[in-house]
Amino acid sequence: MSYTPSILIADDDANIASLVKLYLEKEGFNTVVAHDGGEALEKFKAQASSLVILDIMMPVMDGYAVCKEIRRISNVPIIMLTAKGETFDKVLGLELGADDYVVKPFEPKELVARVKAVLRRYETKSDNATLEIVYPNISINLTNYELKLAGKTVDIPPKELELLYFLASNPNKVYTREQLLEQVWDFDYFGDSRTVDVHIKRLREKLEGYENNWQLKTVWGVGYKFELN
Repeated sequence: MSYTPSILIADDDANIASLVKLYLEKEGFNTVVAHDGGEALEKFKAQASSLVILDIMMPVMDGYAVCKEIRRISNVPIIMLTAKGETFDKVLGLELGADDYVVKPFEPKELVARVKAVLRRYETKSDNATLEIVYPNISINLTNYELKLAGKTVDIPPKELELLYFLASNPNKVYTREQLLEQVWDFDYFGDSRTVDVHIKRLREKLEGYENNWQLKTVWGVGYKFELN
């Protein structure tokens, strides 16, 4: 890396925050620590971060609320960190735009490895030339994170755009939910893969009426594909 990434660590457990800080700094990262959601949001707005590690159960604002606010203004990678391991919590975090999800207790080295993996993926996208796919009535631009339908820019969350871009860049190829989680979210997801269905449903709501020789299609019993007619 030509620069030193800065990681924002938001966790109300001082011991965990210090441990994560120690391991990340040993790997050469700069770190900023916040102990509640309000402080995390303030520090994020005050200083650019390369990645955010968010505990879910925090005072002032919980991790979900902070994630949602960050996603309003930035596509910075987010890793959710929590003691909760239920499927619902994982799905909600992913739907709000988180890039990965680590459940406590965790091995610090595993968290560091996930931080590096998410950053590599994010930087690869940033370093590439313009990433744009164009079909009749639709333009999907992954460089600017912009979706245009019939020439009109449409608001779309980052993960929905990434999912649509991935499927559209591999037309007529069927992907299972697990494959899509691995390719788009860049990690193995344990448990219910309902988050893919939710993202597909929201995409269809946006694309309805604009299909022109293409469609987002369900292959029953298998998964989804971007079909070109």
